[in-house]
Amino acid sequence: MRTILVVEDEPQIAGLVRDYLEHAGFAVLTAGDGAGALALARTRRPDAIVLDLGLPRIDGLDVIRALRRDSAVPIVILSARGDETDRVTGLELGADDYVVKPFSPKELVARVRAVLRRVEARPKPDQLIVTGDLEVDLARRRVTADGRRVDLTPTEFELLATLAREPGRVWTRSQLLDAVHGFSLETYERAIDGHIRNLRRKLEPDDASPRYVRTVHGVGYALAEPDA
Repeated sequence: MRTILVVEDEPQIAGLVRDYLEHAGFAVLTAGDGAGALALARTRRPDAIVLDLGLPRIDGLDVIRALRRDSAVPIVILSARGDETDRVTGLELGADDYVVKPFSPKELVARVRAVLRRVEARPKPDQLIVTGDLEVDLARRRVTADGRRVDLTPTEFELLATLAREPGRVWTRSQLLDAVHGFSLETYERAIDGHIRNLRRKLEPDDASPRYVRTVHGVGYALAEPDA
């Protein structure tokens, strides 16, 4: 049984999320503050985390920063902070999805399942994408660039794998959302920009002058062709 850590300081919301996740077949751990969340994440190693941002003791964004130092556990933010800046900041720090309160518990469960599917999908062992000095190992979910290992979150990995399958193809934000998340929401299209910035910081020798993931202004993004 997969385990979800719910980090929420409002007991009623925490209870509601726990009930829906348990009904969906998950085991659930709960924490009411950031420090407790980090302790449980490190000792119990949940399969995914549902994380509020407005937490006592340690803010939710700082929790993401701490987790991403040594963990790629899927993180779904659940927050009342709904403006674009907050969404992009959370996604740039390494969260995999963002749900705004008030929310549909059923939609939240669907999003948790979606990030878990991205992690658990295991292609055939011989599926290795090689383009120039970039290698994306779909079976082992590993990325190397110019011989250097690059650790990515589940969403970053799926985003890079999508681009790498067709070097040179220009993808719109909507197309990338559809490919990575399995559905397209217009209000989330700008979230792709946050994921791309985070991906470039990890992948590119100089993220100010990217050599792998290029921006096609007014359209979207593409992976540079090896001879480009």
